[in-house]
Amino acid sequence: MPHNFALLVIDMQRGLCEGPGAAFDIKPLTQRINQLAKKARDVKAPVLWVHHEEAEGALQHGSAGWQLAQGLEAGPRDILVRKTTPDSFLRTGLERLLKTHDVDALVICGLQTEYCVDTTTRRALALGLPVVLVSDGHSTNDKAHLPAAQIIAHHNVTLASISSFGPRAQLVAAADVDFGA
Repeated sequence: MPHNFALLVIDMQRGLCEGPGAAFDIKPLTQRINQLAKKARDVKAPVLWVHHEEAEGALQHGSAGWQLAQGLEAGPRDILVRKTTPDSFLRTGLERLLKTHDVDALVICGLQTEYCVDTTTRRALALGLPVVLVSDGHSTNDKAHLPAAQIIAHHNVTLASISSFGPRAQLVAAADVDFGA
């Protein structure tokens, strides 16, 4: 049965995408996310930009670091979702928004792989939403124990292997994502 997809872009904000703390491979990632957003808009699938915010610091609501990263192209009908935890659903109204737009599946991309992308993907699956996890559409930073590329690869395999929720996360490269017509 075909699904009504939405594109969920997580935490692609200046404070995480620019400067010395920028996520791994950020420029190509930004280009791929713009391509995904265009594909979604072309078939009138909702595009949701999730912004993380904190009480103070680089991701304080309204600050320069909180803004959408340079080079990303938000459309006039795109939807902004504000969050304060790694879970894009927790205390955000996201689930209600998806129901309002008759969305029953998600294409997920953004930052950071091991935090918000992982948590949001698991939560979507737990809510019964099939997920297309864009295999080359999420990133993070190098950590003391693993480089970013290995963290991304690990999470791609792990998230696609989870079957206990019912729906599964399907890994698809950005160029191959199809939102349907």
